[in-house]
Amino acid sequence: MAINLDSLLLHIIVSTIVVSPSLWLAGRAIVGGKKARFTDAIIIVVAGVIVGGILNYFFTGLLAALVQLLIWLGLVKHFFDASWGQSIAIAVIAVIIFIVASLLLGLLIGVAIFSLIR
Repeated sequence: MAINLDSLLLHIIVSTIVVSPSLWLAGRAIVGGKKARFTDAIIIVVAGVIVGGILNYFFTGLLAALVQLLIWLGLVKHFFDASWGQSIAIAVIAVIIFIVASLLLGLLIGVAIFSLIR
């Protein structure tokens, strides 16, 4: 089975644009602005997507998902200079920020489309 590099590159770009701001904001909230820089959030996302892609190439299932989760938490721990507990808190808050931002953006787009139709 061959690796589709175009798909991987697109996945890296989209994930970086979508996930990095949430991760950065969560990192700033937990460990502060000096430890959580936006460039670190970008590096975490790019490294996480690449390692996740490699891992998914060789393994599937729950074990692969758990290992990938640990890798993401380890990247957050390393680059944001956080503890394991702080890394988990950053991950949870980043997910909450992402969900709220997605809902608000979806609502905004829905209102805009509805106003165009009327």
